Amino acid sequence: MRLNNMITVSETAKAKLIALMGEEGKSLENTYISVGVESGGCSGLSYTMNFVAEMPENSELYEDNGVKVVVEKKALLYLIGTTLEYSGGLNGKGFNFNNPNATRTCGCGESFAV
Repeated sequence: MRLNNMITVSETAKAKLIALMGEEGKSLENTYISVGVESGGCSGLSYTMNFVAEMPENSELYEDNGVKVVVEKKALLYLIGTTLEYSGGLNGKGFNFNNPNATRTCGCGESFAV
């Protein structure tokens, strides 16, 4: 399954990813962003996100805005159409997943239900 709009990466998220990769001696050219979901959090499911050098098994590769994103196959249905964003405002800093599939989210934005 190849979905072009699986994950969208905003400009602010891309800029923060580049900065974080640079701190770790990594770059967009040789690093993947691995995204998934796991049980837990106050709404039932929570997001996972890590830098990886190699594509994990049981994952699909997508690219948006020059960022290579790998999504765990078990998370594909939960993440279709999701936008990865970054907010650095006073109300909270961090990456946010704007997920159109979520029927309920928690206040911290790290947990959701479908």
